[in-house]
Amino acid sequence: MLSRLVLVSGHSLKNSGSFGACLVQAPRSFHQSSQSLAPVPPLPEKGGKVRHGIFPEEIFTMLYPKTGVTGPYMLGTGLLLYLLSKEIYVINHETIAGASIGAVIIYAVKKFGPSVAAFADKLNADKIAKAQEVKDQSMASYAQGIENEKKEQWRVEGRSMLFDAKRNNVAMLLEINYRERLHMVTNEVKKRLDYQVELQNLHRRMEQEHMVNWVEQSVVKSITPQQEKESIAKCISDLKVLAESTQARATV
Repeated sequence: MLSRLVLVSGHSLKNSGSFGACLVQAPRSFHQSSQSLAPVPPLPEKGGKVRHGIFPEEIFTMLYPKTGVTGPYMLGTGLLLYLLSKEIYVINHETIAGASIGAVIIYAVKKFGPSVAAFADKLNADKIAKAQEVKDQSMASYAQGIENEKKEQWRVEGRSMLFDAKRNNVAMLLEINYRERLHMVTNEVKKRLDYQVELQNLHRRMEQEHMVNWVEQSVVKSITPQQEKESIAKCISDLKVLAESTQARATV
């Protein structure tokens, strides 16, 4: 419609002002119409009912309320007689040939029509099956794509959690490394302190041993031979007294 309106010449639009204005405004109304968005009605899979092979059933049902049941037949017969009486249609050899051809066509339709229709239906069913198979495969691929997209979205959502876990692991590793080094430093400092303590204890022990040795040597040097003899004699007498007392107790 729009292409036809574009072909209108400017001269014709000038000569017919109102008609040109209508033509100019027409594309807007058609463009804004919602009829273009209306769904297309589906095509019927099978044709309507017919009588006598060529006459649609709707003609008879349309004439029934006005002419009755025999009205369509009388109308057809009267129309045929009118054409013949007025010689609008003249019967000649072509009429016989046409009737023969029509009879052959009707016989062929009656004879081979069901098999041809079954073959056509089979071809149509095969095409529909192939189309349905392609549709199912496409829907399956689209469904798989949707599932993959959902899985990728789920992975993207879990990526932050994974990064947080990795970040926490790195922080834990750094903390462990810090504590290990701190423990190592503590052990090294403790070893050095223990060494200093042991060194001081060694010095103290050596000083004590030296002091004891010095005292012993001083005491030994201070004892005279006479004191040594007296101490030995005293020790011997003490031993004798101890032996006599032991023997007396044994006899009692």
